[in-house]
Amino acid sequence: MWQDVIELRAFYETRTGQVARHLLRRAVRSMWPDVRGQAILGLGFASPYLRQFRSEAERVIAFMPAAQGVMHWPPEGPYLAALVDETELPLQDYSVDRVLLVHGVENSDYLKHMLGEVWRVLTGQGRLLVVVPNRRGIWARFERTPFGHGHPYSPSQIERLLKDNLFVPQRTEHALFIPPTRSAALLRSAPAWERVGQRWFPQICGVNLIEASKQLYAPTPLRAAERRRRGVLAGFPQVAPSPVRRAQLPEAG
Repeated sequence: MWQDVIELRAFYETRTGQVARHLLRRAVRSMWPDVRGQAILGLGFASPYLRQFRSEAERVIAFMPAAQGVMHWPPEGPYLAALVDETELPLQDYSVDRVLLVHGVENSDYLKHMLGEVWRVLTGQGRLLVVVPNRRGIWARFERTPFGHGHPYSPSQIERLLKDNLFVPQRTEHALFIPPTRSAALLRSAPAWERVGQRWFPQICGVNLIEASKQLYAPTPLRAAERRRRGVLAGFPQVAPSPVRRAQLPEAG
């Protein structure tokens, strides 16, 4: 079940959420050091991790599932966020170079269909980066954070899930070793926790990051006739709905 966008935004406004965002943003960047000229799609609630790519990528947009709700992003300038049905992404086939999936895999009730849509919109050389709570990590045990909701995964479980949905796992990284504390003193030591955890205790990380490519010799998940019936956008939409609300999707065009 998807978390409400208001709850997600509230978490990232806390001190704990800010530290988590900083650590995960750095981990995402380490896996995608160069995205010049590429089109990036954030799916789920990926907006806290997308800003770092805006000045470099050709296009960046955030799709937020209808059951979750959407918020105004970025706060300044034209909207780059849209409310969507995660099982019918309003994009053409092979139109996205990178997909960042955050707070999505563990929450979706239609996971196979969502991953099928991600496969469809990615280019042949595209990459999917999944950020998902670690089954063995302490963050998955605390419901006061978004990482304590939904279904957590071990690295082997998420790799198997990706393989079953026509993706080829390429590499796995780990992040968020500090406990989900509210102590300001402990949060200040977060970088040290990351260094120690990544070197000595990767299995107890709070979050796993798995990058995957498309299995190109697999059949296309959706038939062309079905996609024509529902319609697609010509490219990334330029305008998204107003702040936090639940509404029908905007018409393409």
